[in-house]
Amino acid sequence: MTPSDILRVAVIGTGKMGADHVRRIQGVVSGARVSAVVDTDAERAKAVAARVDGCTAYTDPLSAMTADDVDAVLIASPGPAHEAALLAALERDLPVLCEKPLTPDAASALRVLEAERRLGHRRVQVGFMRRYDPEYVRLKALLDTGQLGRPLLLHNRHRNAASPPFFTSEMLISDSVAHEADVTRWLLDEEITAVTVLRPRRSANAPDALQDPQFVVFETDGGAVADVEIFVNCGFGYQVQAEAVCERGTARIGDGHAMVTNMAGRWGGTIAQDFTDRFADAYDRELQAWADATRRGEVTGPSVWDGYAAAAVCEAGVRALTDGGRMEVELVERPGLYA
Repeated sequence: MTPSDILRVAVIGTGKMGADHVRRIQGVVSGARVSAVVDTDAERAKAVAARVDGCTAYTDPLSAMTADDVDAVLIASPGPAHEAALLAALERDLPVLCEKPLTPDAASALRVLEAERRLGHRRVQVGFMRRYDPEYVRLKALLDTGQLGRPLLLHNRHRNAASPPFFTSEMLISDSVAHEADVTRWLLDEEITAVTVLRPRRSANAPDALQDPQFVVFETDGGAVADVEIFVNCGFGYQVQAEAVCERGTARIGDGHAMVTNMAGRWGGTIAQDFTDRFADAYDRELQAWADATRRGEVTGPSVWDGYAAAAVCEAGVRALTDGGRMEVELVERPGLYA
């Protein structure tokens, strides 16, 4: 592979996720390298850039996007900053991998969708990495064969050892259940039409005023029902599990029993403590697939429509949490670009 074949990427945001993606592009992904990093914290950007040969640090995303050595953009900044970066990248017709959420709300996601639609071709992939996790990929492939019959129910569990100090009750929906909103749509190939959120008794381990756990119910336009147990202060680790209940059988993933040990009078395994550990392979596969497709001039992963739909579902979920009751999901007509 010649230097001209290498995809030169600007990574916007050098926090935990962004810095991990810089490491991944440099050390795991073939056919790509990090040529620029961007962060409003200049010293943090410089520190990350210093670990990569030929990498330039910026504090302004536009400056990086107009640099001669940038071919594509990876957005890993906080969600509220995504819209401006996405619109700027689309204006320059730059390929983008944008970490979820696409944007924090449906209205801003729709503005990004309209900008890409006016461009006339897809440029943005949204970072719903579970679509690249080997277990989810196998479950999707099995459901698509029809061997189990139609999916009737989808049970999801999403647990974190502890929530960040800034987490709010609404963020359990918008930041965490957003993943289940996407995988439910993807696994079932159906849109979510309504959301209900139930409030179990609060865990004593939850910070004051945080409604944790929550139980979320999705209804789809095909008549299936999906539920999500979201529990972000379970105390014991990070778990993501899913079980599809179909007409002729069930399929479950996420048990994490790849290795079971027997020692000292006990048997058992380990539980991941962090999403970057549990989904490390999925992130590797996601970025490799994005780099390969971008070098071919294609966009193959989750689309802006997927990001918009997830944002609309989460908005309905937050309304259901705060106001109570069943909330319908409102979506615009799906443009042909995303058919």
